[in-house]
Amino acid sequence: MRLAILTDIHANREALAAVLADLAQRQVGRIVILGDIVGYGPDPVWCTEKVMSLVQAGALCIMGNHDQAIGTADDALNITARRAINWTRPLLDDGHRAFLAGLPMTARMEDLLFVHASANAPEDWIYVTNESRALGAFRSTDARLIFCGHVHQPALMSHDLSGSVRAQRFPMGLPVPLIRSRRWLAVVGSVGQARDGVAAAGYALFDMAQNELTFRRVPYNVATTVAKVRAAGLPESLAMRLQLGA
Repeated sequence: MRLAILTDIHANREALAAVLADLAQRQVGRIVILGDIVGYGPDPVWCTEKVMSLVQAGALCIMGNHDQAIGTADDALNITARRAINWTRPLLDDGHRAFLAGLPMTARMEDLLFVHASANAPEDWIYVTNESRALGAFRSTDARLIFCGHVHQPALMSHDLSGSVRAQRFPMGLPVPLIRSRRWLAVVGSVGQARDGVAAAGYALFDMAQNELTFRRVPYNVATTVAKVRAAGLPESLAMRLQLGA
């Protein structure tokens, strides 16, 4: 089975629609969403309802920190994120809020673990940005593959039999074999707010039979989303981040 792994949609309708259109051209057995459906972007209702429909159709979805912040104030969010959450909250109805509040922190599928941030403390929203932070995640679980988001930058790290963790280079758009003598952690990137200098939607495909991971980028109408951000009166920095992919 091939899994499509999406994360950090951040209320970006155009980006999510582009990714789903890309998926329609591929043989995908199941969609996994690693949280942060809302926050930052201008279309929280559409994105939440789209994810709800995907879950009803069999997708797996876990909670992100912005999803949690809709129901529980999070003082750790920066001022821009809090402004976006405060703008988002009244747009969502009871059904939307109940769906977001009911999402699990982690999910397991065979030897795969899915989490929004770090596996070693999912509720603390730790950014897995280097080998030492990845090591904490590896030590907390026996999963062979850990998939996470939160960072908005795709990354791949391996954990070998000696216990060493190394960041691995990977080609965008081409399958990477994940050899079974190692454990792996993949930071998937972001559908709706890239931060690696590429103004495009990102997601990953994992072929469970071939044991191959592919990081993909999909162009979308950034100008439309930027115009919506500005029309909504959201912080200008959010519009600029979308334009720059930063």
